[in-house]
Amino acid sequence: MAKSILNKKSLTFLENYLNNAAPTGYESEGQKLWMEYLKPYVDTFITDNYGTAVGVINPKAKYKVVVEGHADEISWYVNYITDNGLIYVIRNGGSDHQIAASKRVNIHTKNGIVSGVFGWPAIHTRKSKEKEQSPSLDNIFIDVGCSNKEEVLKLGVHVGCVITYPDTFFVLNENKFVCRALDNRMGGFMIAEVARLLKENKKKLPFGLYITNSVQEEIGLRGAEMITHTIKPNVAIVTDVCHDTTTPMIEKKTEGETKIGDGPVISYAPAVQNKLRELLIETAEKNKIPFQRLAASRSTGTDTDAFAYSNGGVPSALISLPLRYMHTTVEMVHRNDVENVIKLIYESVLKIKDGQSFNYFD
Repeated sequence: MAKSILNKKSLTFLENYLNNAAPTGYESEGQKLWMEYLKPYVDTFITDNYGTAVGVINPKAKYKVVVEGHADEISWYVNYITDNGLIYVIRNGGSDHQIAASKRVNIHTKNGIVSGVFGWPAIHTRKSKEKEQSPSLDNIFIDVGCSNKEEVLKLGVHVGCVITYPDTFFVLNENKFVCRALDNRMGGFMIAEVARLLKENKKKLPFGLYITNSVQEEIGLRGAEMITHTIKPNVAIVTDVCHDTTTPMIEKKTEGETKIGDGPVISYAPAVQNKLRELLIETAEKNKIPFQRLAASRSTGTDTDAFAYSNGGVPSALISLPLRYMHTTVEMVHRNDVENVIKLIYESVLKIKDGQSFNYFD
């Protein structure tokens, strides 16, 4: 393979894919972009009623290998509209109330996007003798420039409308990708690149490969939980993001030490099947792909858990992309890590044999 995996077409797709809003439960427009990009590299697609999309190579093969990421981004819902036209919200996924104040927002309505802002009182007015208030779910609100509830409703905004941030993709210092929703549309992007490389390098697989972009991960791994029963895979390699723990206010004693630029992160956890994990590690070592290790206590908190504990137990493993500032609008990853995650998944897929057993007693 060429030294640089990503090309101009890849990066154009990545930017378009990231800039498109795909909040949990409303991923379908992003899925259509993803499927259009993936189309030349797969034989067919599977979709389900909630929006998970799967590109399949060798759909007739009995042995099935999944590579998976998730498509959804965190967001907000309109929860309550006051008489004077202000909007209070609830979470759709793990949205961070502390970053909301003074952010611009897009409210998605049947009439299109309605712009708004998370208002916040000026510093001059916050002169309480008690401890200064911080943003919380109780006090953050959206202002769409209306003076009463009727004006808000006339715009098409109602309880249940989903709200996203408009922040778009950019590159910092040549090799840091920054955007909202890198968690985990980077995963969908990276598995699509694996399919592209297999096609461009004319690799013939002896099994079926299911490139799976699951929905609703952010509210409990729900899309993966659904699609794994449809696919019934024999093996699953999942990719998601994990924390760069080298920035301020993160305690390495509890979070471990992982850093952007130092390579893909391979997890140790009960849901991670040991033989499959060792295949990933051996592949990384053989191909001189730098990697880091991460320990999880009870669960990985990723779609790995959904695949592992389905269908009587599916050998599953997790390759994570280290990321700074998770669940903010300035999530950041290193281009080298993106390329190395793609390379590690690609090389690992090529190492799996048709019908391979990962049973500990074989």
